Amino acid sequence: MAEDKTGASPPTLRTSRFKVPGEGSSVLISVVTILALGLLWYLVTRLGLIKPLFLPAPQAVWQQFIEYLTGAANDKPLWEHFAASMARVFLAFLLACVTAIPVGIAMGMSRVARGIFDPPIEFYRPLPPLAYLPLIIIWFGIDEMPKILLIFLSCFAPLALAARSGMRSASSEQMNAAYSLGASYWQVIRHVVLPAALPEILVGMRIAIGFGWTTLVAAEMVAASVGLGQMVLNASNFLRTDIVIMGIIVIGAMAYLFDLLMRLIEKRLVPWKGRM
Repeated sequence: MAEDKTGASPPTLRTSRFKVPGEGSSVLISVVTILALGLLWYLVTRLGLIKPLFLPAPQAVWQQFIEYLTGAANDKPLWEHFAASMARVFLAFLLACVTAIPVGIAMGMSRVARGIFDPPIEFYRPLPPLAYLPLIIIWFGIDEMPKILLIFLSCFAPLALAARSGMRSASSEQMNAAYSLGASYWQVIRHVVLPAALPEILVGMRIAIGFGWTTLVAAEMVAASVGLGQMVLNASNFLRTDIVIMGIIVIGAMAYLFDLLMRLIEKRLVPWKGRM
């Protein structure tokens, strides 16, 4: 290593890896939080601070879960409710993916497509599903169609807007570099723009499926005889708070597990996200 005129060696450049704030696993913290909430729930009900009508004990909720799981409850077994709700949510979600993502991509690529699709999406997006549920019932009846359509509409807007926003993620330097290497317009879209948009599209999918589960209860208000949302609504009519909480926990657990699956897919498809 060369020395300067004073005889001192120049400072050595050391590469140190700085930890990004918030980086690292939070699984342990999440587990402790869940256990703490469960313990608080047990203590509150055990000490009688809240009446069982408003907050039943965890044991009562667990007992209802076992009865529904084994078919001992005075209702359809849990797997029937679960299968019906899963079919509605995921069919609507898949239909939203195959329609909303292309629409969002078109909106990001073309001002004509943006002018056509942006007004109706932005008009109905802030509306709660219960606002246009009566209209859907009048138009499509009370079969499976209005249920799936209601969930589909709740998933469509966030997916389309995420795809549209993602199409702007590719930098001009990346596109110009691809053009300079002889790529055509559609090759730039396929190999540069779409990979850059993929992280936001995946985030939009996570948000959309969350909206789908949120809309499930409203969708199953339409003359449904089976489904997790219908089970919760029917139990609320008879003030069966233990069944209501059990159904809410099942819906929340399924939505959370799917979100974890989407996070895993996101890490596989876009491993560069957050490392740039």
